Amino acid sequence: MPTKSKSTNSGSQSKGSSDGSSGEGIFSWASGSTGVIVGAAVAGAAVGLAANAGRKLLMQLASGGAAGDWFDALKAEHAVTKGIFDSIEATEDSQTTQRSALLMKLKYALTKHGLEEEMVIYPALRQANYVHDADHLGDEHGYVKTYLYELEMMPKDSPEWLARVRDFRTMIEQHMQEEEEEVFPRLRDQLSAEQNAQITSMMNKEGFKYA
Repeated sequence: MPTKSKSTNSGSQSKGSSDGSSGEGIFSWASGSTGVIVGAAVAGAAVGLAANAGRKLLMQLASGGAAGDWFDALKAEHAVTKGIFDSIEATEDSQTTQRSALLMKLKYALTKHGLEEEMVIYPALRQANYVHDADHLGDEHGYVKTYLYELEMMPKDSPEWLARVRDFRTMIEQHMQEEEEEVFPRLRDQLSAEQNAQITSMMNKEGFKYA
């Protein structure tokens, strides 16, 4: 919305300059150049915003977001997370820079994924009277944050670091398995096609905010 407002204002300013350019004003010699500069600045800002929106959309698609079904999208994000764990486990203790970069990638993927679930899916579970499942899965997200914090604080060249990664992966995969095989299919089957579509839309919007 702010971009639209700026475009409107700059457009009216350009029109005012054009209507009043009689050549008598003290700054009339610069009015044409000013209009060009302002127009170029507004256009540049619009291009920048469009590029940013495009980047967000691409990141959503790459991480499994913006899919046709919320459950399929979350499963795709689970697969992406497992792939990052694979890459981390393939590193050597000496590859500290690579480990740090992969940990950042893992943190981004899990934070975005967690936001989608906590803001949309778990509330939908509670509304469907699966309160215990929602609370249980939500509590496990707290442990995800603890693992990420610990891994960020630990020396990346320590053998204990990779051992902690493997503990984390075991916990995460158990969490994902419970969601994919039990909780989420039960929720999707209980909802109507319209309700599932609404959840998909809401979840994609949350993910887009974090992209």
